[in-house]
Amino acid sequence: MNYKAICEIFRFLALKSGEAILNIYNSNNVEVLMKSDNSPVTIADKKADEIITRGLQNYFPEIPIITEEQVNSHILGHSVFFIVDPLDGTKEFIEGRGDFTVNIALVFHGEPIRGIVYAPARQRLFYTNENGEAVEEVGFFGVSKVGSIKRIKTALSDNKALRVVASKSHRDKKTDQYISKYSCKEFVSAGSSLKFCFIAAGEADFYPRFGPTMEWDTAAGHSVLSAAGGRVLQAENKKPLMYGKPNFRNPHFIADTANVILR
Repeated sequence: MNYKAICEIFRFLALKSGEAILNIYNSNNVEVLMKSDNSPVTIADKKADEIITRGLQNYFPEIPIITEEQVNSHILGHSVFFIVDPLDGTKEFIEGRGDFTVNIALVFHGEPIRGIVYAPARQRLFYTNENGEAVEEVGFFGVSKVGSIKRIKTALSDNKALRVVASKSHRDKKTDQYISKYSCKEFVSAGSSLKFCFIAAGEADFYPRFGPTMEWDTAAGHSVLSAAGGRVLQAENKKPLMYGKPNFRNPHFIADTANVILR
């Protein structure tokens, strides 16, 4: 498999779709529709999905694509597939908060082995490179200009003073009850898949999620975190979170640096 080409195309499509999203975000005219599951969707979701889907189909026609915005793509049984959330954090997008992200990942036999997370409003870009290393691109960068590449890795967590990253939109009582079992010194608030990337970059220690998520919500961030030395485990049995599950629905999970003593 040509990982160099895959990573280059991931970056190009993430940045191109990020441009389209920002144009709509900055227009102050965001029309919100409701999907059949009562979750919101905007023209930005659809535009980004179109850019990414067409790009992946053009460059890698042999690899199936699972994308949130196209229900007819949600077909099980593929051992290798792309999985896409063109705009994770739609609520943050609608409310004018910048924690929304573009997410593209490659899944191989249940594991997300390459992925990219781009937060266009925050200008933060995380991905796995062709060698499977986790990096953040910093400084000035764009579609045609590569910024400085910085290798990232998880922190050595202090279990007596943990930094917890939690959702801005989906914090609930069960999550708070779980967090209360730990000795925490700091709460880092973040939306979308940036939570995985903050752990990967050493800016937080763990992220428990006891609310509903889908595989496209987590795959790209999971890939970056794993490459940085972290892990994503099912909350119930502490087994690795895998992909290609029935309905592409995730169980409750915990993402961490891999040296947090889980309870």
